[in-house]
Amino acid sequence: MERQVSRSSPVRGGGPSAGWWRGLASGSHLACGEGPLRQPFRLPPPRIGEETKHAELFAASREASGAGLALAFALDQAGQGDQRPWLWVQDAAALRLSGRPYRPGLPPSLRHRLLHVAAKSPEDALFALEEGLRCRDLAFVIGEIAGNPKALSFTASRRLSLVAEVHGVPLWLVRLDAARDLSSARQRWEVTAAPSLAPRWNPAAPGLPAWQGTLFRARNHPPGEWILRDDGHVLTASPPHNGGVAGAAGDRSLAAG
Repeated sequence: MERQVSRSSPVRGGGPSAGWWRGLASGSHLACGEGPLRQPFRLPPPRIGEETKHAELFAASREASGAGLALAFALDQAGQGDQRPWLWVQDAAALRLSGRPYRPGLPPSLRHRLLHVAAKSPEDALFALEEGLRCRDLAFVIGEIAGNPKALSFTASRRLSLVAEVHGVPLWLVRLDAARDLSSARQRWEVTAAPSLAPRWNPAAPGLPAWQGTLFRARNHPPGEWILRDDGHVLTASPPHNGGVAGAAGDRSLAAG
């Protein structure tokens, strides 16, 4: 069983030193001041840049939204010039639920650099993830683990966080059909597929990938919810209540810290 991660080919305009969020609109608001001078301001989306090396994405196995957004985040952070290999690790349950990565369906810049590990157990998958994070010759690591195995304890997640931060290799761990549990991941997302915007020139054609992401835990940002879209150049974010239309774009891409 194979699956195609629907994601357009990236054309990145900067590496990790570039800014991170291009769409600065947000559905969260805070207020400052008192009385008639009280003015709300928009809370920008969180940054998953260099300071966040370990993130978790909770997603349903019936759709490839978790893996698709993990790839989008990883590519936006890595930048166009990074040609190092990257690692994708799946345990047996995740492999059974979602299938192996479909190499022809990956962005062209990633197809020849993929290293795939099919682990027999969650313990083996965690070992492979940790060993991958110790290798600075990898651009990033993506993992898929199904459910809530005992092996993926808070201690195990803490080990992954420490190794990722010490060696500087980002980890995007997709939790398939899992309940929220204790973890040391620096950011934790709940991810579902979102409707694509109709293409400008052919409304009947498939639209660009889109996700609804709920950030329910982060060390560097309050919780919030955004529509995330890959426009083929950068990952953009917008509040869910405005139809997913991003605000004025700046010079900051979504994933370079």
